[in-house]
Amino acid sequence: MAFKQYSNLAEVLLANNVSYQKSVFTSTYPLAVPPSLQEDITFTLYEVAYNVSEAAICENLIYPILKSVWRNYTNEFSLWSHYSLKVNDELLGIPDYIFSKRSDKGQIFFESPFVAVVEAKKDNFTEGWSQCALEMITLQKLNQNPAQEIYGIVSNGDVWEFANLQKDVFTTYLNKCQITDLTDLYGFLNTILQHIKQQLLTY
Repeated sequence: MAFKQYSNLAEVLLANNVSYQKSVFTSTYPLAVPPSLQEDITFTLYEVAYNVSEAAICENLIYPILKSVWRNYTNEFSLWSHYSLKVNDELLGIPDYIFSKRSDKGQIFFESPFVAVVEAKKDNFTEGWSQCALEMITLQKLNQNPAQEIYGIVSNGDVWEFANLQKDVFTTYLNKCQITDLTDLYGFLNTILQHIKQQLLTY
């Protein structure tokens, strides 16, 4: 089963007693893009019909980039693909990707705290953020620690948008990254993981 469908982000937040604000996220941890990733993404953009489906967007653009950044944090985080979540009959479904704290028991254990979720949407960011917000709320409930920040990302492969959930406040970041500026996107993702890493030391 999939997450309950809402028509927009406002409906999701109202249903879960979450307020809304906008902010700007400062990227302070740039990270050099590996030449092999830059070459692969450039090839994909020119030669692959990646925008025919959400699955193609995931496989060809989103996952390669997430995996590449995550390689710098394998001691701290695990990256999960299409892992089922459930809190109740409304908060259940399968996000495209989830970052969680790496379990001390090994990489096969799916354990909280969950710190970020990524959703691919084919040119429908309204639907994408409705779904991503529900996933973020689900992760927050599973964490059982509202103070722990959770990041959300929605992408159609070309454009990447970002948000944050902490306690009962959902923050949309005005920053938007473009796949054509991979250096900017890579640094933005690295900054989020660095920020989450610091948060884990606090919470």
